[in-house]
Amino acid sequence: MHKPFAVAALLAASCGAQAATDNDLAAIRGQIDEMKKSYEQRIAALEQKLVQAEAQAKSSPPPVPPAPAPVAESRPVAAATPASGFNPEVSLILQGQYKDMKNVAERGITGFVPAGGHDHGSGTIEGINKRGFSLDHTELVFAANIDPYWRGQAIIAALDGQAEVEEAWFQSLGIGQGIGLKAGRFRSGIGYLNEQHPHMWDFADAPLMYQAMFGTEGGYAQDGVQLKWLAPTPVFLEFGAEFGRGANFPGSDRNKNGSGAGALFAHVGDDLGIAHSWRAGLSYLKTSAREREAHFEDTVNGVEALSKFTGDSTTWLADFVWKWAPNGNPKYQNFKFQSEYFLRSEKGDLSCGEAEAGVAVSCQDITSGYRTRQSGWYTQGVYQFTPNWRAGLRYEQLDSGTRDLGENGNYLAVDHYKPKKTTAMIDYSWSEFSRLRLQFAQDKSMQGITDNQVTMQYIMSLGAHGAHKF
Repeated sequence: MHKPFAVAALLAASCGAQAATDNDLAAIRGQIDEMKKSYEQRIAALEQKLVQAEAQAKSSPPPVPPAPAPVAESRPVAAATPASGFNPEVSLILQGQYKDMKNVAERGITGFVPAGGHDHGSGTIEGINKRGFSLDHTELVFAANIDPYWRGQAIIAALDGQAEVEEAWFQSLGIGQGIGLKAGRFRSGIGYLNEQHPHMWDFADAPLMYQAMFGTEGGYAQDGVQLKWLAPTPVFLEFGAEFGRGANFPGSDRNKNGSGAGALFAHVGDDLGIAHSWRAGLSYLKTSAREREAHFEDTVNGVEALSKFTGDSTTWLADFVWKWAPNGNPKYQNFKFQSEYFLRSEKGDLSCGEAEAGVAVSCQDITSGYRTRQSGWYTQGVYQFTPNWRAGLRYEQLDSGTRDLGENGNYLAVDHYKPKKTTAMIDYSWSEFSRLRLQFAQDKSMQGITDNQVTMQYIMSLGAHGAHKF
């Protein structure tokens, strides 16, 4: 490493040898000696650092090579991780309200079997006759990817001191070919509104149609398996099938093997330019009930009679949604129109007996055929006219249709009625996580009663929360 400097010095000396004096030569030799000493010191320092680094490397354990990625044919092996490695998406939905409405005993929808049963203890059907302030609905949500192939989610819902598992499912992430698999407890894919949780609704309550079909919670949940297929087409085209326990209304829980309910659905949609998009769907739900209870008025004795239905229930649903946003940007302004229609038919046997022990009924121990055919629909529009303000209007109507009770029809009263309801709302959102809503409704779902209702509702979302569906 010293040769270049020595050569340079010699060249410099030779070039000026003829004119250089002895003093000049001595000065040049002194500079060369200083350069040699300086570079020798720097090289010695670097060599010392190298020795120290090599010694430390020998005393430290060798690094652990990364585990090879599993091949497609092998099973993924979960590595042991500390408890702190579990980091799910957690969110809490706070939803409460103040409601001003009439105090109606045994509130329900005239002409339709109450999905929530019949509660003599409180004198009303659970969940739909709460006046004043109430903690309407609270949801605790846990969600995370299990591994590259599966994702899981659980929703714990709390209402008036009672908690229940509203959803708990896992779904596939890597099957491919447009195929999706979900298993556990989930909200069925039938219809449009059914998959949405209450905090996603555009109004403070579910439409009468959903309350009549599935109860005041406004949705049909299934314990079972769901299979979806997204077709590789230019337009959105989705098909789905479900099989499950069928324990929820309009079915009932039964101690049996196999499936108690099945559902099929298909959805199609597309964009029209950059400002418009739409989706339409058709769904089918088939389930069975065993001794599903309902109460009728005994027209002979003037008392209440208890009936029990055993048979099949079939529901058809059609839905349509259209959305508009200028230039395809819904942040500042947008409009959504949606409508759904249902048709339900039931066929089986109806038994009749005492509603209260010791209170005789004229239809005691009579079992006869039972047939019904009922329908209903709603239509609504919601306009967001600023980034924070929205306003909406909903109109809905049901038809109790035909209800043939067979021989029991000679003793039990059957109501023929078309329940109606008109609702207007306006809400303000500080952000996507906080909303305050004011709603006015004229409810004519009970024959002979017009109930003018005012609802003030808040919805607050804490933590990570996934995007809502179309």
